[in-house]
Amino acid sequence: MSAPSATLPSYVTLVSHAGSRFRLWWMDKLFRLAVKRAFKYDAEIQFLRDRQAALDLKMAKIDPEMQVRAIECNGTPAEWITLPESREDKVIFYIHGGAWMFKFPRLHHAMVASWCRRIRARALMVDYRLAPEFRFPTGVEDVWAAWQWLMAQGISTRDVIIGGDSAGGNLALALLHRIKAAGQPMPACAVMLSPFVDFTLSSPSMVTNEKRDPMFTTSAMVGLRHHYITPEEMLSPDASSLFGDFSGLPPLFFQSSESEMLRDDSLRAAERAHAAGVAVEVELWANVPHVFQGLQALSHGKAALESIADFVTRHTDWDCRDPQLPLLQQPESTAPIA
Repeated sequence: MSAPSATLPSYVTLVSHAGSRFRLWWMDKLFRLAVKRAFKYDAEIQFLRDRQAALDLKMAKIDPEMQVRAIECNGTPAEWITLPESREDKVIFYIHGGAWMFKFPRLHHAMVASWCRRIRARALMVDYRLAPEFRFPTGVEDVWAAWQWLMAQGISTRDVIIGGDSAGGNLALALLHRIKAAGQPMPACAVMLSPFVDFTLSSPSMVTNEKRDPMFTTSAMVGLRHHYITPEEMLSPDASSLFGDFSGLPPLFFQSSESEMLRDDSLRAAERAHAAGVAVEVELWANVPHVFQGLQALSHGKAALESIADFVTRHTDWDCRDPQLPLLQQPESTAPIA
C-alpha cells in the first residue's frame, strides 16, 4: 500500500508492503550480525570482502535462463545480461553498488536479470575498478568510458535507461552530470536505489536512523570512505553527486528504505532535482534494509520492480507490460508526478 505523507513533498510516496514480518525480522537480525558488526571503523578491506562474498553466495538464486556475456567497453570490463524476454534495442545501463570496494555478483546478477525479464530489455552491467586499489575518480572514469562505448554502438539514448544502487546510484548520478557537461543527449530516464550522494555525511538520517539501520554505522562510513577519496575531493560532483547541477537531467526515480541511514540522500537529491525542474519521484519503503530490492527472500523486491517498470513505462516509449498478464489485467499508468 502506498500513500503520500502530508509532511513530505508531493513527489515522495511512503510505501508499506504487506510482506512476511518474520522474514523481515530474520533479515534484520542477520544483517546486524553479519554486516553491522563487521563494518568497523578500522576493519580490513579483505576481511570485509571475504565476509561479503560468503553472504553473497547465500543470498541470491540465479535465474537459469539468464545469459551473461563478458565484453570490454573502451577498456572497461562489463557484462551483457539477457533473458528470453530481452529486446535487443532496449538497454539498461546498470552500475552495481558495494561501497566502491566490494562486489556482489550473484545478488546483482539476480536483481538485474529480474529487471531484464520484467522490463523486457537487456542490461549492460559495468565492472568498474574498485578501491582501495583504484581510488577516486577511477570508478567514474570507468563508467564514463563504458557509456561512451555504448553510445558508439549506435543505440539511441531514448532506448537506454540508467540504473544503479548505493555506490552505483552515486555513479549513475555522476554519469548524468558528466553527460550534461559534455552536451550529449540524455538517457530516457534513470532509476537509483538508495544512492550514496554526499561524502560529507551531512544527511540528517545519518544520525537519526543509525540505530534503526541494520547494516551501517556512522563510524563505519567515516572509516571506509578514506579508502576511496580524500577530504579535498569530497565536494566534486563526480564524488558527491548531490552537489552537481541537476538542471536538464532526465526523469529520476529513487527508491529507499524509510529506516536506513541513506534515506535522506535520496530525499535531498530529489529536492535538488525538483527545484531544477526535473521530473522526479521518490518511494520510501517501510521497515526494509538497504537495497532490499536485491533480497529474494523478501516479496518487497518484486513489488518494487513493478513500481520501476511503471516509471519506465511513463517516461519512455517502451512497452513494459508484464508478458505474464493478459492485456486486460495490465495495471494502468498514471500521470508522472511533477
